[in-house]
Amino acid sequence: MRAPRRREGVIRAVLDTNVLMSGLAGLELGTSAPGIILARWLAGAGAGPFELIVSPHILVELERTLTKPYYRTRRSQPQIESAERFVASVATVVVPTIVVSGVTPHPEDDLVLATVVSAQADFLVTGDKQFQMVGAYMGVAILSPRAFLDYLEQTGVEEA
Repeated sequence: MRAPRRREGVIRAVLDTNVLMSGLAGLELGTSAPGIILARWLAGAGAGPFELIVSPHILVELERTLTKPYYRTRRSQPQIESAERFVASVATVVVPTIVVSGVTPHPEDDLVLATVVSAQADFLVTGDKQFQMVGAYMGVAILSPRAFLDYLEQTGVEEA
């Protein structure tokens, strides 16, 4: 387990699995907020406009979702495996050390929130509207991909 390291002045963000998946699917689209977010992170190879935080739980969800027919028809098996390896190797992987229970609409989202708090992240980015309704937890803002992208652009850290 890698302990969370805060790089001075760098935004730390957890992208929920749905944002990672939408980002991978929307990389070629210039209008997909998740695709733009992921493209900017990828362009910096982990040293870009924000530090991407994931957990083993998020990586397992990512792997499981990438094997679904929707993605298998849009990406080759080598592309899928490459995306999984890249995210796992360049993102900061944090094993949650804090337990969160009963805060989110879905129990599996409590694991994502535990990652956010354990990593001392600044933002949780999710496409789940019910999850977004939580608003914030222990000082961490829960944003939609569009709101996070707007934040990056407004603060001038949108480019790698």
